[in-house]
Amino acid sequence: MEKSYLWKQLTLIFVFAFQLSTFNSYAADGWPSQYKGVMLQAFYWDSYNATKWIVLEKQAKELGEYFDLVWLPQSANCGGLSMGYDDLYWFTNYNSSFGTESELRSLIKAFRDNGIGTIADVVINHRKNVSNWVDFPRETYNGVTYELNSTDIVRNDDGGQTLTWANQNGYSLSANNDTGEGWGGMRDLDHKSENVQKNVKAYLDLLLNDLGYVGFRYDMVKGYAGSYTKLYNESANPTYSVGECWDGTTTIRNWIDATSKTSAAFDFQFRYTVRNAANNGSWNRLAQQNDGNWPLVSNSYQNGTYRRYAVTFVENHDTERRSNAAQDPLKKDTLAANAYLLAMPGTPCIFLTHWLDCKQDLKGMIDVRKLVGIHNESTYVNKIPNTSVTSVAAYETKGDNGSLLVVLGKLKDYTPIESQWVKIVEGYHYAYYLQPSMNIAWVDRASGHYEKSFQTTLTAVSDNRSAQLVYTTDGTTPSANNGTRCASGTKVTIPANKTTTLKVGLLVGTTVNRIISRNYVVEEKVPFPSYDITVYVDPGAWGSNINVVNFWSWGGDGSHAPAKTSWPGDAISTKKTIDGKNWFYKTFRINAEDDAVSLVFSINNGSPQTVDVENVTHDAFFEVLSTTEGDKNQVKDVTSVHSFIPFIEQSDDPRINNAIYDLSGRKVGSIGTSASQLPKGIYIVGGKKFVIK
Repeated sequence: MEKSYLWKQLTLIFVFAFQLSTFNSYAADGWPSQYKGVMLQAFYWDSYNATKWIVLEKQAKELGEYFDLVWLPQSANCGGLSMGYDDLYWFTNYNSSFGTESELRSLIKAFRDNGIGTIADVVINHRKNVSNWVDFPRETYNGVTYELNSTDIVRNDDGGQTLTWANQNGYSLSANNDTGEGWGGMRDLDHKSENVQKNVKAYLDLLLNDLGYVGFRYDMVKGYAGSYTKLYNESANPTYSVGECWDGTTTIRNWIDATSKTSAAFDFQFRYTVRNAANNGSWNRLAQQNDGNWPLVSNSYQNGTYRRYAVTFVENHDTERRSNAAQDPLKKDTLAANAYLLAMPGTPCIFLTHWLDCKQDLKGMIDVRKLVGIHNESTYVNKIPNTSVTSVAAYETKGDNGSLLVVLGKLKDYTPIESQWVKIVEGYHYAYYLQPSMNIAWVDRASGHYEKSFQTTLTAVSDNRSAQLVYTTDGTTPSANNGTRCASGTKVTIPANKTTTLKVGLLVGTTVNRIISRNYVVEEKVPFPSYDITVYVDPGAWGSNINVVNFWSWGGDGSHAPAKTSWPGDAISTKKTIDGKNWFYKTFRINAEDDAVSLVFSINNGSPQTVDVENVTHDAFFEVLSTTEGDKNQVKDVTSVHSFIPFIEQSDDPRINNAIYDLSGRKVGSIGTSASQLPKGIYIVGGKKFVIK
C-alpha cells in the first residue's frame, strides 16, 4: 500500500510538473506555431479620418473575410491630436483622436464577432508628461491608483537635459541609466523600477482583459532591454506579441532571443530587401544579403527556425512617403511586392494604404495563400538560384494543401514547366501558379464591390486532362446537370448594376468537386462632383491688429496638406470683408463624398494656436475665443450667421444644365428651386457648392 501510494504521489507530482512546464512553455510562445493568419495595419500617418473607430467598424465584416489580426493605433488619450506615440493616459481616458472609449469597445467586439483579433499598439519606452518635465497622470483603475514618479525616469534621459532640469527644480530621477537606446522629446522610463513594472503590467492586463485586445505590438523595443518584454509577456500572457525592433541587422534576431522568444518581431530586413528589389527592378536582390544579413524568414537563420517569429511587411506608417517627409518608401511595384509578401512564410502584415488602393488584387492573393495553406513556418525554394538574373525572380512555397509558385518582374523571362504548374492569377509584374495535383476550380476575381462590369477567368487546376468546369451565376449549386460547362480559361462577364453569385466546380466525368463561390456587387458610381470650400477665420481674442494667420491643414483624401509642410503651415495674409468683419481665408477642394479638411489656426511661429477644427466639408466661418482647452484657444463655428443660400438662381452657364445634385451625385432639383423645397444640406450647382441650413 505504501509503495502504491508513494508511486501515485510521485506520478501526480510528475504530471503536475509536466503540466506546469507545458504551461510555461505555452506562455513563453511569442507567436503561434504554423500560424496561417494574415494581419492588417489599419492606419497610416495622420489617418485620423480613415481610421476612426466608427469607420473601421463598418468594415468589420469585409475585413473578417481576409484578415485574422488587425493592428490599431495606440488607443488612449494623448492630450490632443495624436497618432498615439506621445502616450499620456494608460488607464482612465480612452477618448482619443480616433473616437471614444465606447466606440473603441464596440469596434473590438465587432472585430471579434467577425473572427478578427485586435492588436494593441503599446508605447512603454517613453511617456508624455502632464504639465512639467517630470510629472505623469495619477489614475485610479479598479480601486488601485497608478502613477509614475520622477524617479521612474532614467537618469540619462534626453542626454542629461532632464537631470539638469530636475536638479534645478527640486526633483530626483532614477539612479539607473537607460537599458536601451534613448529617445528625445518624452521621458524614457526606467524598466528596472518596480513601480514602472507594476504600472506596465496593470496596463497590459487592462488592454487584454478589459478592452479585449488579443495581443501587443510593442513600440520602439530597442529603447529598453528585451528581458523586460519577456517579463511583461510572461505576466500578461498575450496570444500575440510583436516588437518594433527597427534595424537592418542581426539585432532583430538578438532581440527575439533576449525576450526568450516570448515575442515575434517585424522583419525589417525582409522589408528592406523587397524595397531594394522593387525600387531598382533588380529582383535578384530578394535572394541576396541585406548589408550582410538575411531576413528572419530566410533559411539562413538556424535553418529557418526564426520565421515563426517573423511578422513580414513591405511598408508601414514610418516608411511610407508622407507629404512632409520622404522617408524611404516603396516607390513602385506595390502589387508585386505584396504578391511576394503573401507567398512567403512568416505572418504577412498588409499596410492600410495598400489595402485601400489595391483591395481586390490583395483579396485574390490572400485567397490563394489560404487555399494553399501557407503558414509562418512554411518552407520555400528559390527557383532561380543564379543571382546574375536581375529581371525576374521565382519562389515556390510549400503549404499544408499544396505549393504556390510566385513569379515576379518580367514574367516572360521565366516560364514554369506547363505540366507542373497552372497559372491562376496574373497582374503587373507578378503571377501565381498552383500544382495540377490540387484538383480545384479557380476564379481569378475576388468577391466584393466593383464599380463597373468586368470579366473573370475560370481555371481548372487539375492533373486530369479531360477535366472541365461547370458554373452557375444564380447562386445554385453547379452539377453535371445544372450550369454551364466550359473549358479552363473561359471568361465570364459579370454584369453591371446587380449582385451576382458565381459558383464554379471542377467537372471530371459526371462528378463535380471543389466548388468555389464568389459574390459580386457591381454598382456603377456617378462621378463625384468635386467642389471648392473656403474656410474663414476671425483672429478674435488674438487682437484686431493681426496681419497673418497660419493655417495648418490635413485629413480627408490626403490632398489638403499645407504648401509649407512644416509647422505652423501656410501663412495667410489675404483677407475678405464679410458682414463688417475682416476674415482671413483659404480655399480647399473636396474631392469625394467622404473627403474633409481639418485645421489648426495659429499666429506668430505657431503660438498661440487653436484646438483642432475637424472634418470641415463646406464654406465655414470660425472665431477664435479667449477661452482655452489646455493651452489652446477654443473656436466658435459661426457659419450659420454668415452663410445661407435662400434661392438658387438661374444661370446661363451651359455646364449647369438646369440641374441640382446632392453629394452622392443624384439629381434633386432644377434651377430656380427654392431652398424651402430642399432638405438642409450641401448641393452642387454648376460645379459650385451651396449650403442650405
